[in-house]
Amino acid sequence: MAKIIGGITTSHVPAIGSAIARKVQHEPYWKPFFDGFIPVRQWLAEVKPTTVVVVYNDHGLNFFLDSMPTFAVGCAPEYRNADEGWGIPQVPPFPGQLDLSWHLVESLVDEEFDPVTCQEMLVDHAFTLPMALLWPQQDWPVKVVPVCINTVQAPLPSARRCWKLGEAIGRAVQSWQADERVLVLGTGGLSHQLDGRRAGFINKEFDLKFMRSMSEDPTWATRFSTEDLVEHAGTQGIELLMWLTTRAALRGEVRKLHENYHIPISNTAAGLMLFENR
Repeated sequence: MAKIIGGITTSHVPAIGSAIARKVQHEPYWKPFFDGFIPVRQWLAEVKPTTVVVVYNDHGLNFFLDSMPTFAVGCAPEYRNADEGWGIPQVPPFPGQLDLSWHLVESLVDEEFDPVTCQEMLVDHAFTLPMALLWPQQDWPVKVVPVCINTVQAPLPSARRCWKLGEAIGRAVQSWQADERVLVLGTGGLSHQLDGRRAGFINKEFDLKFMRSMSEDPTWATRFSTEDLVEHAGTQGIELLMWLTTRAALRGEVRKLHENYHIPISNTAAGLMLFENR
């Protein structure tokens, strides 16, 4: 039987990729952010996951406004990225875990979710940057399953619906007949808004309360409507939905091992959490 060994949640703004490309990780502006990943990489070296379910949102590279699924699952043998216009170097392709992809799709449909299945799929910075932060050498010692959630175009899935999706992902992995160690990686957020009258908005108080709830009261944010979450975290801060989905996928005894919070990162509050799933 497959086992979920833990979950990691982290931010994914394009400026991170630019910092990696320019090799400025140790400059004062960036060092508190990049140093936060040192304990996470140490943990990964110890537990050695074999598969990563990446819960993320697409920003127009694979899906655009004329075709935006609420939930999509990658079912491809590999996943590549492409030029998004940010000047971020492309990374090596990610090998897909096809067996888990199709098992996940079938399990989600059985639980009355209706994901779009993608046998060809480009992945953008929301996927590539967190993976590069976890494995800076970019030699990808794991296979991946992309799970994409719409946080771009209304109507968005509710926090409660995303929590249920995460629970269903956890059950699917647990029922997968494979001797695999699975990591769930949720990317996005935290509070930020890139446009409109509140451009540059960051809500540190809400971010820290949300991060605390992830270990003390995980379903806390599901009490808020989408509009409430946007008010508290900003238009793009709704990406915390990927954090909720990831946390919900962790089953059994869950222990927080590490966290980091740093602002500003390109007008974004950058968070990081590591959970061990026993």
